[in-house]
Amino acid sequence: APETEEDDFADERAEALAEAAALKKLAVNYLHPEKSVSVEDATLFGRNYFNRYSAPETEEDDFADERAEALAEAAALKKLAVNYLHPEKSVSVEDATLFGRNY
Repeated sequence: APETEEDDFADERAEALAEAAALKKLAVNYLHPEKSVSVEDATLFGRNYFNRYSAPETEEDDFADERAEALAEAAALKKLAVNYLHPEKSVSVEDATLFGRNY
């Protein structure tokens, strides 16, 4: 049977619906990052060279100290940011020298 104009419209409609379904899938994946990723292409798998068992994990003491300092500073900054963003929280004072009398 020869193709009619309706067949062309049907093909275009099918292509448009396929593109819309692909865009919807991408939008759902973007809006819900907590969903797991389904991989259909076998070429996307690779080896992770950073977690190999042949190399023992070592860290120098200087780097460990610097990392601990950086994490402590980050924790203190996070605490300050939370206090700044939530002024309704009460203030806890741990230093006795901060109390004074109003003469």
